[in-house]
Amino acid sequence: MALSIVETEKGVLFKAIIQPRSSGNMICGIHADALKIKLTAPPVDGAANILCVKFLASVLGIPASHIEIIKGHGRRNKKIFIHSVTREYLESIISAFAKSSK
Repeated sequence: MALSIVETEKGVLFKAIIQPRSSGNMICGIHADALKIKLTAPPVDGAANILCVKFLASVLGIPASHIEIIKGHGRRNKKIFIHSVTREYLESIISAFAKSSK
């Protein structure tokens, strides 16, 4: 199944499934219609959310200030908005990242 991405004039919104306390930070692919991300941080005091934003910023090559967790701060399932990014850019980076991790 494909990642469900909603593009607006200001950026893109998509679902993510976060797996905290993993052995490494990585994008694992698409599960259902969400991007699965493994992170080393524990789900304590927002540490996994902070690392999620920093990790995505690093992968996408954008400032962390452009990434916002809209929904799911205390859950594994999140909705993430990325300002000033197009659907095509997000898809191309995720595709390239997935190919390089195989």
